Amino acid sequence: MPDLSPVTPSPTPTLTTSAFALTGDRAEAKADPALTAGDELHFAAIARCLEETVAELTAALDAARRAPGGVGRAAMDRDAEIHRLSARLRTLRRFGLDLCLGHMAGADGSEPVYVGRLGLTDSEGRRLLTDWRSPAAEPFFGATHGNPMGLASRRRYRWTGGRISDYWDEVFAPDAFAGHAALDDQSAFIASLGTNRSARMRDVLGTIQADQDAIIRAGSRGALVVDGGPGTGKTVVALHRAAYLLYADPRLGHRRGGVLFVGPHQPYLGYVADVLPSLGEDGVRTCTLRDLVPEGAAALPEADPEVARLKASADLVRAVEAAVAFYEEPPARGLTVTTPWADVRLTAAEWAVAFESAPGVPHNEARDAVLEEILTILADKHADRQEEEVPDHLVRRALLRDRELMAAFDRAWPLLEAADLVGDLWSVPAYLRACAPALSREEVARLQRSAPQAWTVSDLPVLDAARQRLGDPDAARRRRRDEATAAAERAHRAEAIDSLLENAEIDESQGAVGMLRGRDLQDTLLDPDALSAAEPDLLAGPFAHVVVDEAQELTDAEWQMLIQRCPSRSFTIVGDRAQARRGFTESWRQRLERVGLDRITLSALTVNYRTPEEIMAAAEPVIRAALPTANVPVSIRSSGIPVRRGPLTDLPTVLETWLTTHPEGTACVIGAPASFRPPSPRVRALTPTLSKGLEFDLVVLVEPERFGTGVGGAVDRYVAMTRATRELVVLSGA
Repeated sequence: MPDLSPVTPSPTPTLTTSAFALTGDRAEAKADPALTAGDELHFAAIARCLEETVAELTAALDAARRAPGGVGRAAMDRDAEIHRLSARLRTLRRFGLDLCLGHMAGADGSEPVYVGRLGLTDSEGRRLLTDWRSPAAEPFFGATHGNPMGLASRRRYRWTGGRISDYWDEVFAPDAFAGHAALDDQSAFIASLGTNRSARMRDVLGTIQADQDAIIRAGSRGALVVDGGPGTGKTVVALHRAAYLLYADPRLGHRRGGVLFVGPHQPYLGYVADVLPSLGEDGVRTCTLRDLVPEGAAALPEADPEVARLKASADLVRAVEAAVAFYEEPPARGLTVTTPWADVRLTAAEWAVAFESAPGVPHNEARDAVLEEILTILADKHADRQEEEVPDHLVRRALLRDRELMAAFDRAWPLLEAADLVGDLWSVPAYLRACAPALSREEVARLQRSAPQAWTVSDLPVLDAARQRLGDPDAARRRRRDEATAAAERAHRAEAIDSLLENAEIDESQGAVGMLRGRDLQDTLLDPDALSAAEPDLLAGPFAHVVVDEAQELTDAEWQMLIQRCPSRSFTIVGDRAQARRGFTESWRQRLERVGLDRITLSALTVNYRTPEEIMAAAEPVIRAALPTANVPVSIRSSGIPVRRGPLTDLPTVLETWLTTHPEGTACVIGAPASFRPPSPRVRALTPTLSKGLEFDLVVLVEPERFGTGVGGAVDRYVAMTRATRELVVLSGA
């Protein structure tokens, strides 16, 4: 549903003081009016335009809310317009002037182009901000000294509290050095790497690098793999690519399916929650794999590694088709049905014809169509046997009241629940063996359990496949209720119309009378609120594009959950084979082709922008000991802080000292004992698995030797160590 809540007003962005409040070593030089005057004038124009635009959007939103709700397409269009206006108003009020990321000057001497989170045009048609996702903005992110893309220079801003606290100029043309105060082409980016972390992912749009931008702007056809080690910006690329594709590719719009973004766990989704709205895009659906099925919230890890391995295969997902087909087998014997007028026989061949009448329709939702075909076959045969014509609706009513016929149909094509179907696979060995003949007797026995519906994470792909194949068991009941409600309302209206015509002098030959009694008008007048409606499953798909982060962890079975939701096979797949807990010895192409994807394009990020050299020097041997060919990225910065080691008893002191000396930033204790309680909201306690995709200024690793052995243990230690952006402390037991 669209957000219909009012948007809280914020102060107007009218520029009454300088947009610059520069800090740092070169603040005085950078504050020279000769360097900032052009920007000041442009920001003043942006401020005026924002004020006017906010007023116009507010008025338009109020008008849209006051407009009649309408029904059908009109109601959907009204809701979509309210959603669009609300989203743009929220973004403008959230950022103000800091919508602007920077500007670029062309080598041809043309006017600077200012790049923003959104496009902004004033009342005279002057383009004040160019949307960062537009082709015109591409050089701002993609230009390098090797390929300046037609630029002479580029300026990036850092905003703090709504004002510019620093800016950096990058010059690409030899004759363009005059008039620039910061000529280090990496200064903006390097400075941003050292900023304190918070509970939410920081804004990095203004410092997107050329290698990242090229991936963000790649086409949407097929499956694009973004492979990169810790700190290479994979998550940044994934999020910005989702926003870019919705803007740039009309085939992915919300009415064509939209974009689904799949993260590894809920802490990750909370961490990145602000990123997409800050990019002017709040229409991307975000979830974890657990969210795709109702049972996911309470599902536990699979305790038996061998059972987890068996359920990781797509074979058990495919077994669902055979499991459902068992309940779609037509009776092998015919049946004689008695009506008040004649007996008619339904042969085994006619059962089979009826059961094939709804191909491709989910089992539960096809049930009415199959029954309707049975009734049609019997009614036609009944008509052939009668000399006197019996109204068809009376024949059908009599057939529906035949207990033997309905009992036979219910046995052959019952309504099914996904949980019951999958539970039977785990508790009836013969059923599982028939549905998955490739399993050995030992494997079938191992998959059985005493509590068949005590769901684990490994069950979720099978449950999802069952739910998709079965469909909604309540759909038929709702449809019958709605038909009864509609029939009653039509009868009531017909009564009222007849009464009106009896008491009014109206020529019934007039067309208006026929219209009043017409079925089309009667259906139009039905009260939609009187009809039942299922709560829509917003994650059911189909989606036009799916972005999946930490994709190296997905099993073949879990991939089926996503592929089923994206018929176009349009994916952005982000991951690091070296961070796969179960190991990842094959190539991306081999794995993805096996699960059913094609048109695969591979891209790589090899520069570690996050993790200092000191930490990577300690982390690299950990992963290479288990995976000698791991793709370990190269760090581009040093923190000057060596990795510290100490006893577990130092944990309180380490945290207390850090909190005292660092008034900002976040810390994480990974592997903490169950009794540990974080001393501050700025300190979190996570497992290695739940730390994936996150970053912290300080990471304290507690007894990493207890994380396990083999590839899984090495990956957990490597992931945990590389969450740190400044300091890493490793504490061990006695």
